[in-house]
Amino acid sequence: MYDFVIVGGGSAGCAMANRLSADPSNRVLVIEAGRRDWKWDVFIHMPAALAFPIGSRFYDWKYESEPEPYMNGRRVYHARGKVLGGSSSINGMIFQRGNPMDYDKWGAIPGLEHWDWAHCLPYFKRMENCLEGQESDTSDLRGTDGPLTLERGPATNPLFDAWLRAGVEAGFNRTADVNGYRQEGFAAFDKNVLRGRRLSAARAYLHPVLDRPNLDLMTSTHVNRVLFDGTRVTGVEIAKGRSTETILAGEVVLCGGAFNSPQLLQLSGVGDPEHLGGLGIDVVADVPGVGENLQDHLEVYIQYESKQPVSIQPHLAHWKKPWIGLQWLFRKGPGASNHFEAGAFVKSNPDESYPNLMFHFLPIAIRYDGSSPRKPDGSNAKIEHGYQVHVGPMYSDARGTVKITSTDPRKHPAVQFNYLSTEQDRREWIEAVRTARKILTQPAFDEFNAGEISPGPAVETDEEIMDWVARDSETALHPSCTTKIGIDDMAVLDPETMGVRGTTGLSVVDAGCMPNVSNGNTYAPTMMIAEKAADLILGNTPLAPDHSEVYRGDVTGGGRR
Repeated sequence: MYDFVIVGGGSAGCAMANRLSADPSNRVLVIEAGRRDWKWDVFIHMPAALAFPIGSRFYDWKYESEPEPYMNGRRVYHARGKVLGGSSSINGMIFQRGNPMDYDKWGAIPGLEHWDWAHCLPYFKRMENCLEGQESDTSDLRGTDGPLTLERGPATNPLFDAWLRAGVEAGFNRTADVNGYRQEGFAAFDKNVLRGRRLSAARAYLHPVLDRPNLDLMTSTHVNRVLFDGTRVTGVEIAKGRSTETILAGEVVLCGGAFNSPQLLQLSGVGDPEHLGGLGIDVVADVPGVGENLQDHLEVYIQYESKQPVSIQPHLAHWKKPWIGLQWLFRKGPGASNHFEAGAFVKSNPDESYPNLMFHFLPIAIRYDGSSPRKPDGSNAKIEHGYQVHVGPMYSDARGTVKITSTDPRKHPAVQFNYLSTEQDRREWIEAVRTARKILTQPAFDEFNAGEISPGPAVETDEEIMDWVARDSETALHPSCTTKIGIDDMAVLDPETMGVRGTTGLSVVDAGCMPNVSNGNTYAPTMMIAEKAADLILGNTPLAPDHSEVYRGDVTGGGRR
């Protein structure tokens, strides 16, 4: 009998395990379907090896969307971490809080008054450990003693310098810290890397406390369903070979992410009665919002060939890998960085109140699967040196769903995003591509610019841009919002307790809790939610709101946001 069973040892699950087990009177169990994140596994712990786990059945659950109707029926691939630490063990290690206005939008929703920026900021600070000496425009906005140690940049490659100068030349500003006073602008980025090794949620939150006698961990273990007595949680059913086993719990906290938490709720009888009844599932709680409101960030790579041999492309050579590995053992060399060391947040047009585009710059031209681009002249020759920017709109108003199609807990649910389905989405995509090209053709890049590789000069009109985006874009791997907090009819979670509506003893804590996706990578907001949710679930007095001043954009200019 456990006081708390946490289903999912990913980003939020590791943070919850740490905080819930801090009281020795709470007996806590973490159940993770993936395997252990062994220390010797270089593909997890070497930052530059991030392309290897994605697409591998050993590290990745390998989701695909349903055919996307506005993307020529494409199925969009979605990597999800199949290992302790979840997607924090295979992601790009980019740490971005999002814009303060994101959280003020949350706080403006009825019932979410305690989820505005002032109430979220203390939890961002509690989890951070910003290394001494990192430049910040307001130091009291950043945490200094939390579990998540952050490194900055260093963005010393000359291509990074060109990127930062080009932003100013294009009419945008520099900012000292995108997680500080002002997100808007060009800057070096924070990353979850500590002394050359990936700092996943498991490494930051879970491993340091696994010796607590009141904390247990099970890996490679699937949870089939949550068990109820009426609407009161009694535990979970797990698969043990061909049989099942029951684990009793006072409370169950689902931390499976925006796909798996709604899947498990539906398998357990919590969701839309019509949907569940069609699958022969007895309804425990009528919660129609389960699996609705799915949101994500889509992105493209805009790639250029470099005139000068300054990119990190040569490090891809197979004969160099042993040397890179040897350097990495001493916490240095190209293997010790994720190479997403700089980027920007900007407005796609003056009508926006605050940034709606995110850029990640890389001093190499490469795809997530590790493949290198070819020359666009039809010769199929390999690009020797290049660079690229990842770009996408941050506030798509497209909405999708996550729905089970079977009572088999090992079968992936049907995931439909409806990418590019709205007028706003299409307009912002055209603006995003044109803004990226404007930046990458500034004088700062003249000494490097050998021509655009992708999408290439053949893609110019609005129609051609949208055809290319539909054909070539990929997910930025930020699925969220499928079990949102709120008090409206489609809300799933009580914003004051994180409890699932219509049930007792059942909570959800992960990226699915967001009412709207944040502006940036979703790892940091997910961890903030976990920190705050731990206090709510334990009944602790929440941290006092922090009203430190931040830049809030042109909120008086009639902007769209």
